[in-house]
Amino acid sequence: MVEQRREAEHDDGVLTRIGQAIMLHRAGDREEARNRLAALWHEIGPRGDAFHRCALAHYMADTQDDPRDALDWDLRALEEAEGFVTERPVWTGAAGGPGPRHPLAALRAFFPALHLNLAADYAGLDRPADARAQLRRARASVRALADGEYRRRLTEAIQRLELRIEGATGPSR
Repeated sequence: MVEQRREAEHDDGVLTRIGQAIMLHRAGDREEARNRLAALWHEIGPRGDAFHRCALAHYMADTQDDPRDALDWDLRALEEAEGFVTERPVWTGAAGGPGPRHPLAALRAFFPALHLNLAADYAGLDRPADARAQLRRARASVRALADGEYRRRLTEAIQRLELRIEGATGPSR
């Protein structure tokens, strides 16, 4: 139980630090956000928690100046999410009982945004076919979300990017 508490405190600390870096980025300090996320990435390491690595890579992509670097980070985020979802069983403790909670549902809810970001990366790199493929994956995964604001915002963002891509390249076949 003490070990679980330590893990929960560490998990909360990592997510808190990711959140602080996100706030820096949103406040306009892209470089400091990138530096903090990079330090945290190295601290977590390659064997770190996949949920943390996914979230961190997802936000690290947003801080990149080079679109190819953003694509690399978004691909890492998707790889971490896919690895976590396929390799980890869902925790099935006693109903309502204490115990570790795997963020599987949170990661599954992340997939539409991951695919949308990849589509935007590909569009920015003038790779419309790859962008469309990721948009199809984003649309498919957004359907699995519960109705609500998050789903609505993602659906609208998917539609906006589709229009942008089609406007730049003409209708797809």
